[in-house]
Amino acid sequence: MTVKELAYSTQQHLQASTGANFKRAHIYELLAASFGFNSYAALGADSVFAERRSTNGHSSINEAVIRARCVALRYHPDVAKTTSLALSAFVVEQQIVVVRIADLVAELRDEGGELDDLDDIFDEDRLANSLDLSSSILLDGLEGAASKGNASAHYALALINAPDEADEGHEIGSEYWYAQAQQGRSLSGVEKEWADAHATRLATVAKYVHHLRSAARLGQQNALLELANQFDDPAFFEQVEPHVNSDPALVAEIAERLGRKEDAKQWLTAAAESGDIEAMRQLIEDYDHDDLQRCWTWVYYAELVGADLTKDEHYAIHEDVSEYDDDVGGTAFVAGRDGVKLDPLGMEHDASARRAAQEFFKKSKSNGTGLAL
Repeated sequence: MTVKELAYSTQQHLQASTGANFKRAHIYELLAASFGFNSYAALGADSVFAERRSTNGHSSINEAVIRARCVALRYHPDVAKTTSLALSAFVVEQQIVVVRIADLVAELRDEGGELDDLDDIFDEDRLANSLDLSSSILLDGLEGAASKGNASAHYALALINAPDEADEGHEIGSEYWYAQAQQGRSLSGVEKEWADAHATRLATVAKYVHHLRSAARLGQQNALLELANQFDDPAFFEQVEPHVNSDPALVAEIAERLGRKEDAKQWLTAAAESGDIEAMRQLIEDYDHDDLQRCWTWVYYAELVGADLTKDEHYAIHEDVSEYDDDVGGTAFVAGRDGVKLDPLGMEHDASARRAAQEFFKKSKSNGTGLAL
């Protein structure tokens, strides 16, 4: 159901349960109060209604706020009490919850780390509650927020409609049968199913692109980065100070693919400073090779993190690139890589490199970004 349908069914339920008449506008206010908001406008500023996919757990309903809101809307205290009980039961029965759009985006991007399937992004105790991402009420709320210029709502819709990598190998022939249908051919059976499935995929991709570009246009940083990654759009890197909550090494990889060497170096440096060993190695080999002291700084920093960049890493493999097994036998091939080779530094420069490495190490530990091996 949509938000309007929820409001209508709530109005009918409350009037039947309490015998009082409720204005539709007041229903929105009371629904917001159910989740502790002082007004529907406050809820709509950064949150949307959603439905749980599971019947386990319970919605956290604030009956006291419902009663207070009823009284503020000039309903009799007795009606307010009855309403709070009836509305609480109704919301729980309908499996309605409220989720912050920013939290939804974080979980869709898998930034939560400890959660699975959007479990409990609305519950501070993180019990087993999950959202139905296809529910009309969630999509309706996000569309409404997006229409008002909410960049995060656009981005959430983009993530919900993002193409499924597992779907890339969809039934062979679906595109063909879709083209046949577009040319006026009458289809039935499996051919029609394939054509319809392809049409659905195209519509979903169109929504993804529309909302991704809309979010990016409104300055949503993750959307800008995804545009760069998916469509080679350089807008993210053309900002004065681009910032995003993503692995800087991945951002550097995107910059390299777009031929933006200076941006790649900047983001690789950020990754290296946070303790990324591979970023340190790449900086030594590709970007900082003309700065010997800087290269040694990375070597010393890597040692502090637990890696020896000067050590060769060679091992035997089979022809199919699997690790060599003596029991299998056969021809062994050498894989791996050489350690970095650097000219020695003078005592003063060497001391400076070690101090710089220590500073990076201390900073990464204080920020909690150090990557232990």
